[in-house]
Amino acid sequence: MQRVGMPPLKAVPAAGTLPWRITDGELQVALVHRPRYDDWSWAKGKLDPGEEWAAAAARETFEETALRVRLGRPLPEAAYQIFDRDGSFATKQVRYWAAVVTGGTGRLANEIDEVVWLSPNDAHKRLDYSRDQDQLLALVGMHRRSELATWPLIIVRHAIALPRSRWSRQDWLRPLDPRGQARAGALAPLLAAYGPMSLISSSSTRCQQTLAPYGRASRTALSLKASLSEESFEKKPQKAIRVIEKAFDKAEPVAICTHRPLLPAILRDLAERPADPEVKQLLEQAAEHGMEKGEIIVCHVAGAGPDARIVAAESHLP
Repeated sequence: MQRVGMPPLKAVPAAGTLPWRITDGELQVALVHRPRYDDWSWAKGKLDPGEEWAAAAARETFEETALRVRLGRPLPEAAYQIFDRDGSFATKQVRYWAAVVTGGTGRLANEIDEVVWLSPNDAHKRLDYSRDQDQLLALVGMHRRSELATWPLIIVRHAIALPRSRWSRQDWLRPLDPRGQARAGALAPLLAAYGPMSLISSSSTRCQQTLAPYGRASRTALSLKASLSEESFEKKPQKAIRVIEKAFDKAEPVAICTHRPLLPAILRDLAERPADPEVKQLLEQAAEHGMEKGEIIVCHVAGAGPDARIVAAESHLP
């Protein structure tokens, strides 16, 4: 007898956060209440068409809590079955991040009527769905290991530029093509989710233009480094590594944009620093196989200077 299988359920992508803070020396997390369902859960929502997961997590958190957040470490994902808005059966896939509040009014204006900050034990009791406990337990474990408070070091490969064959001037002046400009625009909300406070770019035009949309939106000036250019790297490669060392010393959210020839040395330097084994593997593979144009790798760093530890890393492809 032939068995006819059920068609695969469509996937509904969603993203959210667990905002956390330390109050009087104690960890607290933020839960939201939805009056429509009378339930307590994490701030989350569906991705808009073409939206990046991380950008959606930050946007949905703001829309539901009126709090602006900076994403930290990724947390366990959740998948469960729902009836979608069109009445069809679907699987909702939710990606979560730990997050810290960076601003916002806190005045609710959407489908949430209450936001509360609770201790992990009280949050565990308040949550209505067992699936939401996985993220909480992971966050608490990170806190106990002193790996929850992190800052992002973001490595960016510039987006697609005009081909060398179509450019007659000096190569460092070669700009992005229309596809590269579109990717640079798409990077702005993605970078905003991680909130880099400084932008460091190769002095080449194509790198500057890759970070420019986020720089304009966030009013963050670009710091140009000739040492991150291809021309300088050929002569003095160690100067590019010094840029990374200074970023670790400063220990503040930063995005660094450079070129393919520099990336293996930078990524191997990061992989040689204290890091989680999975992080090392991601960085070593990226160093070996290369990053795509317009790709970013977010390293979540705990601590500062030579003792800093890369506790998680994410790759975001175009």
